[in-house]
Amino acid sequence: MKINEVEQQVGVSKKNIRFYELQGLLHPKRNSENGYREYDESDILCLKKIKLLRKLSLPIEEIRRIQSGDLLLADALRRQLIVLEREKTNLTETAGLCRLILEEDCLYQTLSPDQYLERMVEMEEKGTKFKNVSNDTIRKKRGSILAAVAFIFIMFACIGMLIWAFTQDPIPNLLFGVFMMVPIIVILAVIVALLQRIKELEGGEEDAARKY
Repeated sequence: MKINEVEQQVGVSKKNIRFYELQGLLHPKRNSENGYREYDESDILCLKKIKLLRKLSLPIEEIRRIQSGDLLLADALRRQLIVLEREKTNLTETAGLCRLILEEDCLYQTLSPDQYLERMVEMEEKGTKFKNVSNDTIRKKRGSILAAVAFIFIMFACIGMLIWAFTQDPIPNLLFGVFMMVPIIVILAVIVALLQRIKELEGGEEDAARKY
């Protein structure tokens, strides 16, 4: 079965199918003659299970652990139920605050946020958590970039130390060049890995609720 047929049968986009393969959740066989992926009924069943668990908001890592036997499905669902109940409470509290602001029947131009922000602080102290709107992909990109920059900075520090050591105790130019090439190659490798990571994040899983 080809990926187009799988997409139509299961209702999961090709992009997500490839993403799950990349994450190690799906392992279709490849045709030895042309190298194309060939999906069978076991892949269809696996993909349906992934779709179900993702629609229940289970993280990719937990699904991977369930598949490997490191985590029981029942334990994962119990934990997810606690998370969802907590989110439900938070949403109820947030909805109540929205109604309170709505009852004021005020315009944006005349809205006085201080009293509501103070109310939110009180609610947070009692355990309510409000969602901070953020782009997860941007956050992951930022983390990857910061890690890469830190590592590159370390490599440049190594280059500086090598140059300083060479000025103090000269060694043959060829040997010095070999020593210098190591951190330079590492820096280039980190940059390539960073670009691949950014590309991977941009090609990540599509929103389940919107795409399924």
